[in-house]
Amino acid sequence: MPLARSLSMTSLNGLPQWEDEDLPVEDLLLFEVSWEVTNKVGGIYTVIQTKAKITADEWGENYFLVGPYFEHNVKTQVEACEPPNPAVKKAMDTMKSQGCQVFFGRWLIEGSPYVLLFDIGSAAWNLDRWKGEFWDVSNIGIPFHDQEANDAVIFGSLTAWFLKELSCQFDSKPNIIAHFHEWQAGVGLILSRSQKLPVATIFTTHATLLGRYLCAASIDFYNNLDQFDIDKEAGERQIYHRYCMERASVHCAHVFTTVSQITAIEAEHMLKRNPDVVTPNGLNIKKFSAMHEFQNLHSMYKARIQEFIRGHFYGHLDFSLEKTLFFFIAGRYEFSNKGADMFLEALSRLNFLLRVHKTDVTVVVFFIMPAKTNNFNVETLKGQAVRKQLWDTAQSVKEKFGKKLYNALLKGEIPDLNKILDRDDITIMKRAIFSTQRHCLPPVTTHNMIDDSNDPILNTIRRIGLFNNRTDRVKVILHPEFLSSTSPLLPLDYEEFVRGCHLGVFPSYYEPWGYTPAECTVMGIPSVTTNLSGFGCFMQEHVSDPAAYGIYIVDRRFRSPDESCNQLTQFLYGFCQQSRRQRIIQRNRTERLSDLLDWRYLGRYYIHARHLALSRTFPDKFEMEPSAPPKTEGFRYPRPSSVPPSPSVSQHSSPHHSEGEDEDEDERYDEDEEAERDRQNIKSPFSLGVLPQGKKKQHGEYRN
Repeated sequence: MPLARSLSMTSLNGLPQWEDEDLPVEDLLLFEVSWEVTNKVGGIYTVIQTKAKITADEWGENYFLVGPYFEHNVKTQVEACEPPNPAVKKAMDTMKSQGCQVFFGRWLIEGSPYVLLFDIGSAAWNLDRWKGEFWDVSNIGIPFHDQEANDAVIFGSLTAWFLKELSCQFDSKPNIIAHFHEWQAGVGLILSRSQKLPVATIFTTHATLLGRYLCAASIDFYNNLDQFDIDKEAGERQIYHRYCMERASVHCAHVFTTVSQITAIEAEHMLKRNPDVVTPNGLNIKKFSAMHEFQNLHSMYKARIQEFIRGHFYGHLDFSLEKTLFFFIAGRYEFSNKGADMFLEALSRLNFLLRVHKTDVTVVVFFIMPAKTNNFNVETLKGQAVRKQLWDTAQSVKEKFGKKLYNALLKGEIPDLNKILDRDDITIMKRAIFSTQRHCLPPVTTHNMIDDSNDPILNTIRRIGLFNNRTDRVKVILHPEFLSSTSPLLPLDYEEFVRGCHLGVFPSYYEPWGYTPAECTVMGIPSVTTNLSGFGCFMQEHVSDPAAYGIYIVDRRFRSPDESCNQLTQFLYGFCQQSRRQRIIQRNRTERLSDLLDWRYLGRYYIHARHLALSRTFPDKFEMEPSAPPKTEGFRYPRPSSVPPSPSVSQHSSPHHSEGEDEDEDERYDEDEEAERDRQNIKSPFSLGVLPQGKKKQHGEYRN
C-alpha cells in the first residue's frame, strides 16, 4: 500500500497539499451540483453565486458547477465556451452521442466559474427507465404526478452518468470530488455511490424538508424534536418519497454538512445523522462594501424613502420625518416561519408603549413579502401623484419668488414680502393644500391583494387595529412585491432600500441560516434575529454582546411565545429611544462585523469538508492532519467599553434620561480606537498561500 498523502488546510491554488508528489494535484477536479446553478429559486442560489469567486480562485480551471439547463437563464447569464479539460469534453460528447443535450460555458458572475448544464427535457424519454433503476438501488418510488421529484430523478441520473463517463478516463485514480446541495441533487449522489464510482462525495442540506413543513404548521418543533414519528409526519404531508430521497442522500455521502448549528440539531433528529462539518453561509463582502460611504448612503436612500412616505401619508403627515424610524421585514411569505406573526404582535405592543410615554418618535414598518396581487392600489398611486403635484407647485412658486427677489436686490431694495406673492400664487397654493385633503386613512397595503380576506398579515393588522390612524405611533405598509428601481411607487432596489432603513426585523421561527440579517450587517444596518436562526447562533458564538453591535437576538427557543414577543418589543422600544448619535455609532459597529461573514473566512469550512471527503473515500492515499478541523473558540468581539448601544441596555429608570448623560457617554467614544480593537479581535481571512519550506503546522493552529 502506498504512503497516505497528508492533507492540510494550506492549499496551493485551493488544491490539497501532501508530501508525496506521485499523484499530480492539478488533476483533481471539483464538481458542485445544485438545481439552483444559474437558476434562482431560493437562498441556495445566493450561497453558490457568492461563494463562486473564492472557490474559483482556489481551484482555477478545475472547478465546475453542474445544474439544469433553462434557456431563459442561459441566454442572460451564461457565455458558451469549450471545456478546457479533455476528459470533461469526452464525457460530454459521449452523452451527446446518445441523445442528451449538455451545455457548457462560463457563468457571468464574479469569478466566472465553468458551468455544465443538463437539458432535463431532452432526456425525459428515459424517465421511466431511470425511475426503475432508482427503485432497484434505493427502494424509493417516485409518484408520476410529482414533477419536481421526477425532474430530480432525471437530473440526478444525468449527473451520475456524467461522473461515470468521466471517472472511467482516470484509471481509478482519485481525481473527483462531487459536492451535492439539497435533495433535488441527491439522486446523483445515491446513484454514484451505488455504482461504486471513485468519487469523493459531500452532501449539504440547507434546510430539512420535514422541518420546514412542520414549522409552517405551527407545531412546537424544537421542543419536540425527539418525539416526532418521522415516517408518519412525512407520509401525512405527502412528501414521503422526497424525504426518503433526502435521507438516503445524507446517509450515502462520505461527508454530510449543514449550514448552522441549529440545523445540525434538526438534521440529527429528522435525518438521523450528525453533520460532519457545519459550513456557515457567507457573502462576497466586496459587493456590499461602500468604502466608508455607508453612512452617507444611508442618508441618501433614507431621503428617497421619506419621499415615498410624504406621498403615502398625504393629508395625514402630522409627524416629523426627521424623528421617524424605518423598520422592515423581508423574505418569502411564510407568515409564522419568518416570524411575521410575532413581529405584528410586538408592533401592537410597541405602539402602546410609544403612545403611553407620549414620545415624538414615529415608526414606519415595511413588510416586503411577495404575494398574489392584481396591481397597484389606486389610493397609493394617487398619493405619489399628489406629492409630485405639490412638489411641482412649490417649485413654480419658488421660481417666481426667486426672480422677484433677485430683481429687487439688484435695485438695492428689500422687497415687500406681502407683495412678492400675487393673488394667483396664493390661489395656486390654496388649491394645492385642498388637494391634500383626505377622507380615508392611508392604506396599509400598496397593492390590491387577490385574496385579502384570507391574507394572514392583513387579518392580523385588522385584529390588532394598526390602521395608520393619526394617533398611532406605529404605521404599517405591506408591499407584497419584490422591490425594483423601476417601480412607480418606491423606485429603489432591495440593497438601496435596506441602506435607507434603520432596522431590519427578522424574528424567524424556522431559519436554517438567514441571509436577510446578514445582508443588513454587511451594509451597516442593525437587525433583529433569533436563536433559532443559523445567523443568530453564529453571532452569539462570535460576539460577546451582539446587541452592542446592532444584532438583537430574540430567544425563541427557551422562552414562551409571549415572553419572546415581550423581549422583541423591548428591543424595538429600546431602539426607538436611541439618540441619532447612538444610532450612528451602532451602525459603525454593525458594519465592522462584516468581516465575520466574508467567504474569505467562512470558505475554510468548505475546504475542510472537501479534505475530509478525500481522506474518507481514499484512506490509503489521503490522510487528514490532526489540526485540520476549523474551530471558532476565542474568535469573539468583546463588548465595546464606550457608549451603550441603546438606553435600554444602560438601565435608566426613566425612558427619558438627560442630555448630559448622553454627552458624557459620547465623550468616551473613540471610533478609531474601537475599530482598531475590533480589527485585532478578528483574525485575518484564511490564507491560500503555501507554508514556507520546513515549517510544520502546530496542532491547534486553526483553532479560531
